[in-house]
Amino acid sequence: MGRVLVTTLLTCTLLLFFVPSFSHPLCIDSTAPFTLNTTLKFCSYNGSACCNSAEDLQLQKQFQAMNISDPNCASVVKSILCARCDPFSAELFTVGSTPRPVPVLCNSTVSVNSSQSSQAATNFCSNVWDTCQNVSFVNSPFAPSLKGQVGLPANSNASKLTQYWQSETDFCNAFGGASSDGSVCFDGQPVMLNNTGTPSPPHGLCLEKIGNGSYLNMAAHPDGSNRAFFANQQGKIWLATIPKQRAGSTLELDESNPFLDLTDEVYFDTQFGMMGMAFHPNFAQNGRFFASFNCDKVKWPGCTGRCSCNSDVDCDPSKLDPDDGAQPCQYQTVVAEYTVNGTSSQLSLATNAKPTEVRRIFTMGLPFTSHHGGQILFGPADGYLYFMMGDGGGTGDPYNFAQNKKSVLGKIMRLDINSIPSAEEIDKLGRWGNYSIPPDNPYKEDTELQPEIWAYGLRNPWRCSFDSERPSYFLCGDVGQDKYEEVDLITKNGNYGWRVYEGPYSYAPPESPGGNTTPSSISPILPVMGYSHSDINKAEGSASITAGYFYRSTTDPCMYGRYLYADLYAAALWAGIESPQDSGNFTSSEIPFSCAADSPLPCSLLQGSTLPALGYAFSFAEDNNKDIFILTSSGVYRVVSPSRCNYTCSKENVTTVASPGPSPSNSLASQLSDPYKNLVLLFASLLVLLLGFV
Repeated sequence: MGRVLVTTLLTCTLLLFFVPSFSHPLCIDSTAPFTLNTTLKFCSYNGSACCNSAEDLQLQKQFQAMNISDPNCASVVKSILCARCDPFSAELFTVGSTPRPVPVLCNSTVSVNSSQSSQAATNFCSNVWDTCQNVSFVNSPFAPSLKGQVGLPANSNASKLTQYWQSETDFCNAFGGASSDGSVCFDGQPVMLNNTGTPSPPHGLCLEKIGNGSYLNMAAHPDGSNRAFFANQQGKIWLATIPKQRAGSTLELDESNPFLDLTDEVYFDTQFGMMGMAFHPNFAQNGRFFASFNCDKVKWPGCTGRCSCNSDVDCDPSKLDPDDGAQPCQYQTVVAEYTVNGTSSQLSLATNAKPTEVRRIFTMGLPFTSHHGGQILFGPADGYLYFMMGDGGGTGDPYNFAQNKKSVLGKIMRLDINSIPSAEEIDKLGRWGNYSIPPDNPYKEDTELQPEIWAYGLRNPWRCSFDSERPSYFLCGDVGQDKYEEVDLITKNGNYGWRVYEGPYSYAPPESPGGNTTPSSISPILPVMGYSHSDINKAEGSASITAGYFYRSTTDPCMYGRYLYADLYAAALWAGIESPQDSGNFTSSEIPFSCAADSPLPCSLLQGSTLPALGYAFSFAEDNNKDIFILTSSGVYRVVSPSRCNYTCSKENVTTVASPGPSPSNSLASQLSDPYKNLVLLFASLLVLLLGFV
């Protein structure tokens, strides 16, 4: 019995880690706010909002049906209804995973760590009670559910708050909440965040070289150890041990003994190869992992997928000219599942994998020989597989695949690889392989979308990552055409503009056999960071972004919380900072970088420069200690303490005594937002007590 109780409580405790955390502007349906052309007539929101004119009219009709006679109460209730249009409505109308009929009403002072404006110090919940407690209105959103909790609006006769709630305390316990470092609340006005100014950029980024190999992908071992998987573009994966910071050691990796060798299946060329790998969240228990690569159907019989240029997207492959000597859809993109060699009790200790596919997740023919992305990632909060796909190539996306909602080119896909349908279902539904569709993918709301699509309007997404501290921050780099390289904050059903826009600029394609999309017909989400091609040394060639990670390690406390990205040609690195925090507004600065004098492997320098000769910056990576790596053509580099490169960081000297200001504590409670800390600690305490009886 004791074990059952322990298991139950442990399950409840762990579930708290998967409570949605929105942190940045997001609408109730998990889509990004959009820019209004004119101010809404009823709700008076302008600029960015979550309501269009039709939804504004619907809220007006709902308000009029309430028939509120008192003008003061009517004004308060109107503002509450209109909070559905607030750019932060997802957070306002959701507590934990439970939707609410009204937003969280501010009922206390603002936390010292809150990013919300001091306006939220108003006890708005008390104001609502005082203003409306004795006013009758119908269809009250403040009616309790049968379980005594906040519930759905009651379709009833006219009623007063005092008929539902005995006191202000009861009312505000149900509907109130404080602005804290983990949430926002509604004070009768659109949510405003503190503008504390943009912090000065760090003095520089210090690197050490720990490996000579050239790798395209790195993934931290899911067991939480100091091991990681490295993969090259040719198709080999190795299991390596990463040395501790300041150990003076190099990467422990045996090139002669790969974890998996897929070079016979992978077609390797400048634009082709093994493009991604991802390890199942439960890898330690099931040994499942996935590889994304390209193949040539002329050379490998297993390379047989449906062509992405087909009648469904008004494309005829017979009318496409050969590209760089290849026939249309000769080259394919593949996502395949593999498993490790090992016993069920020691899967995480396996040092090699079975080279035979467990199942084919996805196979698709590519119309041209470039722009096919290929990265795969598991969402840390939802466990689904995200698959980044470029527009298929050709100058200016001639067939407009990125804007075509029936094509999966130029998209980010979101797949469920845990629920595998039958072969009959796959064929009937026209799937690209063995996967099912997550029930909350946006095709339910936007019926024109292919069900696999999570976001669209991308040219060639090159390296995406989830913020390890705020999983709702999903950032992707998108390679530009002629002018601009961009970083996008990816949201459900977001349209990132290509090929109507290249970054913030209008784009006119040189040819359009696939038709055009007019600017007035879309609401593009503009980049949050990026750089123009003119910012890069033209002698290095055309620019191409390599997107990175939010820096969450304590190794360089002055870099903490900044988003790192680079140019492929390794001539520049940038660090972006969000200001105000949680606003989705970023400012980025190019930062100096150099190699530590005591680097385990010596760094060569660019001729006539003090910059390390990185070669091509292929990818960034993050290990289980949250340290950041840059994978380049000249080797593996790791971000280290700034003082090792003589960069000044006022916070570095105190890291051994206390965590730097923005750095999270290692305690369980500090990793959760305020509403859940006490509950988790209570469960933890109960677990300790119960374990004594097991």
